[in-house]
Amino acid sequence: MDLDTVRTFVAAADAGQFQEAAAELSVTQQAVSKRIASLERALDVRLFTRTARGAKLTIDGQAFLPHARELLRAADRAVASVRTGRRPLRVDIIASRGAASGLMRAFHRAHPEIELDVVMLFEMETALSAIRSGAIDASFRAVGAPGRPLPPDIESVRVLDEPLHLLTGPAHALASARSVPLAGLAGHRIWMPGIVPGTEWAAYYDDLVAEFGLTIEATGPNFGSDALLDTVADTPALATFMGGRTRLVWPADHGLRRIPVTDPAPVYPHSLLWHRDNAHPALAALRAYLAATAADHDAPGTWAPDWATPRDGAPSRR
Repeated sequence: MDLDTVRTFVAAADAGQFQEAAAELSVTQQAVSKRIASLERALDVRLFTRTARGAKLTIDGQAFLPHARELLRAADRAVASVRTGRRPLRVDIIASRGAASGLMRAFHRAHPEIELDVVMLFEMETALSAIRSGAIDASFRAVGAPGRPLPPDIESVRVLDEPLHLLTGPAHALASARSVPLAGLAGHRIWMPGIVPGTEWAAYYDDLVAEFGLTIEATGPNFGSDALLDTVADTPALATFMGGRTRLVWPADHGLRRIPVTDPAPVYPHSLLWHRDNAHPALAALRAYLAATAADHDAPGTWAPDWATPRDGAPSRR
């Protein structure tokens, strides 16, 4: 159905005269008549009857009018959804409690005038497809894992190195430590059922295990963070890793300990990804905000996998 004919029909219905509708649409009265006739042929009904005072809706015209208005509203919404600068900035943060969520909350506080849509996409490939299709404007990911190159039309910049913490229950052997050296975790059971093979975070922890001789168990069903915290609190032999900026709340009687890991401090390399042709002005504002607030990458005494490099090719380990 031609939206121009629908728009002309609504204008004529509101004006009650083809001549006034023509003036409103900046077309000739003949053009209005042709559009109405075309719509009537498409619908196989009469929409107007001519009277001495102008044009009057038939019963079919009256029935069609509210639907015609909704068609035009839907069309306007569709155009607005893709018009740069007139729709919200859509950003994938992976999970609601992670570091990327905190970054976007801080950006929103700094720029409350920018409308945001925040989504959570699990798979890297899903996020990349959404960026390339325009379904989202940006995503936070760890990039550079072997065998997972970014498409040439996707840009990225490393925006946050998030230190890992060890989370233990009160009876764990390391519970009283103020910090723990990374090598000192060898021989301890670290349980992380949320690690999914093929993800970028699985690649990160695979390298961490290989380089420092750690034991990370990803066995058992993943019932979410609350169940993980319950188990760690009740099991002296288990600990888990969590990001230093991950926001979790647990009951006070759990007695959980959050312990920085050092010598070197493992950091998770968060990058922002976007399409090189995306001209949304709020995306430029987000990139500028992250560039101004991001801490130094590859600080002395930290560790990240060799593949976790910024797009400028700088080394990941110091």
